[in-house]
Amino acid sequence: MRPDTPAENVDHTAEAARLERTAGLYPEDAEALLLRAAAHLELSGDRPAAAALYDRLLASDAELESPYLVRALKASNLWEYGHEAEARAIIDGIRAAAPRDPAPWVIVGESLEAHDELEQAHETFTEAVRLLLTDVPEPPAAAHPLLFGRHRVRRMLGAAHDEWDALADTVHSLPVTLDELHDPKRVWSLGSENPAELEAEISRLRAEVGAYRTALSRPFPVALLHWPADELTELLEAYPSLAAEYPSHEEHLAAIEAALRELASSGTPNLGIVPGTVPSYEAFAASEGTTPDDADLLPQYATTLAARGRALPWPPQRSAPCWCGSGRAYGECHGV
Repeated sequence: MRPDTPAENVDHTAEAARLERTAGLYPEDAEALLLRAAAHLELSGDRPAAAALYDRLLASDAELESPYLVRALKASNLWEYGHEAEARAIIDGIRAAAPRDPAPWVIVGESLEAHDELEQAHETFTEAVRLLLTDVPEPPAAAHPLLFGRHRVRRMLGAAHDEWDALADTVHSLPVTLDELHDPKRVWSLGSENPAELEAEISRLRAEVGAYRTALSRPFPVALLHWPADELTELLEAYPSLAAEYPSHEEHLAAIEAALRELASSGTPNLGIVPGTVPSYEAFAASEGTTPDDADLLPQYATTLAARGRALPWPPQRSAPCWCGSGRAYGECHGV
């Protein structure tokens, strides 16, 4: 199912079951797959079943990549079907923990906003932007919803623009300004009998829907396979015949960057990089009924990882950590 498929054409219960089965086949991707399954269950109206999936993830022995995001989604879901006290307790815990990932802050802030807790939503968004964006030269794309959410809540509260609102305006790229999108009076204009007002509001809504559709309908990226240094060493020790593909780790990294730049210059959109691991590659080879020393298997492995949501978008922002894992900013490493 493509994520932009109309909701009326989707059997959310069946899709959730399919994703749960897939999670059983690929335990290393269980977190991402089960979160998607829980989202489908919420859309189907089976919120208790979605809560059970969140609990399953939180009770798992495996270390979660985004434990606070799982908690935030659980809190948002609980609040929607009457468990407000438990949801508030989870939200308070997330805010006290102050995670460095923008995603749980966005979920918590929007959940508070959806339940008319505008002052609490404003405090949450503000805490997040101060924690994550103070002294940051360029806000990462993942943090943009924090700025937009804070701007939206402040418009509803009637607060004057401040420096964070100005920053939100600079990263906003739609033709309709944030002040227009977040104007509380827009709700009233939908009930107007004035054709000009209705037409203006329809144009604004089309701009919003177009932006959401673009974000949701991105295809799987054209992804190149990246072997971290220790994984490449293990791979070549186990399968020496692949040394022809990877003369050295430095050349491997340089070849990835060069290939991606060539693809970008030719107009290829939505590029990405997928990190590989030897156990995962061996399991993939076994599932394909072949041996890992088959070099033709490498691009298929990369494509499969990308389809399972493992790809990292390329290029990173210049101030973001380089994709190669050096710990340096991309602009000072492979982005030079």
